[in-house]
Formats: sequence, structure tokens, C-alpha cells
Amino acid sequence: MTDQHPLAGVYAAALTPLTPDLEPDLGPVPAFLAFLAARGCHGALLFGTTGEGPSFSPSERESVLRAALAVRQEYPDFRLLAGTGTPSLDETIHLTRLAFDLGYDGVVCLPPYYFRKASDDGLFAWFANLIQKAVPTSGFLLGYHFPGTAGIGFSLDLLKRLKDAFPRQFAGIKDSSHDENLAVTLGQTFGPDLVVLTGTDSYLQLALENQAAGCITACANLIAPDLRAVYDAYRAGQDPSGAQQRVSAQRHILEKYMPFPPTLKALLARRHGFPLWPVKPPLVEISPQMADQIEVELSQVT
Repeated sequence: MTDQHPLAGVYAAALTPLTPDLEPDLGPVPAFLAFLAARGCHGALLFGTTGEGPSFSPSERESVLRAALAVRQEYPDFRLLAGTGTPSLDETIHLTRLAFDLGYDGVVCLPPYYFRKASDDGLFAWFANLIQKAVPTSGFLLGYHFPGTAGIGFSLDLLKRLKDAFPRQFAGIKDSSHDENLAVTLGQTFGPDLVVLTGTDSYLQLALENQAAGCITACANLIAPDLRAVYDAYRAGQDPSGAQQRVSAQRHILEKYMPFPPTLKALLARRHGFPLWPVKPPLVEISPQMADQIEVELSQVT
């Protein structure tokens, strides 16, 4: 295996603890991240889709980003990524600067998702401004490619332009396209030069076989040990297919009960004793009956 990028590994797209009043619940944040670390995650992304990122104000995000730093008292090498993308360039610059000032390992940034027909020229200008004004020369930015939800993503040409212009700072993408063909194309086009962290658990082995650096997934909140088994087996030159089959089976069950945040919060409360954290509207909690059904289906995975 070739040398790994500093961001390579298995990450959870971390859930965000909330109080009953729908405010960030800062107390449990370090303990929850330590739980993820103990179960095999190299790091966590805060305020991705699973963390309900677009539902939080900049001040709410800042409070959680600061609270999360305490996980490093127990796990000093645990990597922290911050979701900083908003439709506002100025707001995104502020959040990105904040993340690096706090010592985060990188940021994951959505394109400005309100203008869904923005051209590659416009998106390049947006990201160039962001990188020049907010990403230090030693910092890493990952574009968040999630066109099915954000309505806009990264073309191959845009990725090439950003990589050529900012070869270190524009590290790569979190690929949540759920497109197997794209996973192959990214590997063929960029090789290991573009850091690709897949967002689809069931494609992890495929992505790794096509030069991906790892994953950032919602399901890692619940099934991190199995994801780490796939990653470690592949890195060791062993066959990860058995572990991948188990990951895929669980992913296929969980994705029947999307969106992920309320489902994963309910299952973590049941399985691991965390409080049953609410979700911010417009998301709604799942019923106990639905949680029972998911548990039955998951229990049949061997």
C-alpha cells in the first residue's frame, strides 16, 4: 500500500446531541465522540448532513465545535472535521476560519446550494475565494459532493481546476453521490492525488479498490467496528468482502428508514444508553414501533 494522506481513514458523520428545547447539548459531545473513537473511528465530521448541519446557526456551530475539542484529552489523535458550507460565502469563510483556528484537521464544504444552476466558473470562483481567505497553507478542505440532496455538486472538470489551483489545500471530496460508476471514475482520473472519502457504506470496498482514502458515513455512528474491519483488511492486503457484506446488509436496512438522524439517534439510545436526543424540525422523531422494527431487521444480520 502507498503512503496514506493525513485524512485517510474511517469517519463518522457525527450526530449532534440536542436538549429537549432543541439547543445543542454540549455536555455529551466529548463523550459521544470518545465513544466513536473507542469503536474504531479515526475521526468525526461535525455538522454534516447526519449532524443536521444546515439547521444550525453559526453561533450554535461554534459552541459545538469548541466543546468537541475535549475529546482529544482522552484520544489525542482523534481527527475532527467541521462541516462549514452554507449558501453565504462570508458565513462559510467565517466558519472555515474558525475551524482551523480551533485546530480542526480539515473542513468539509458544500457548494453554495441555493443556486443550483451555478456554472463551474462561478463555483470555482466561490471556492477560490474561500480557500484564499480561510484555509491555511497547511490546511485541508474537502468538497462535499451530495448532488441528490444539495442539488449541486462537483464536475470532474471543476475538481481538476480546484486541484490544479490548490493542490494541497483542496484535498478532495466527501462523495455522497451513491454512484458506483463515479467511485471508479474518480480513481481512474485522479488516482490517490484526490482524497476521496465515500459517504456510502455499501461501496467502501469498491471505493478503496479505486484509490479512495476511506469513508465518512452516517452509519458509522452505529456500525463503526464493521467499517473499520473493512478498512483494516483492505489496508493489510486481506480480503474485506466478508466484513463488507455485513456492512452492506446493515446499510441497506438503515437506508429504508431515512432520514438518518432520527433513526440513528433512536438506535443509539436503545443500544448504547445515550439519551434519546431530539432532532431539529423539519425532521421528526421515529416512533418506538418503527425503532422496534428496525432492531428486528438488524438482529438478523450475521
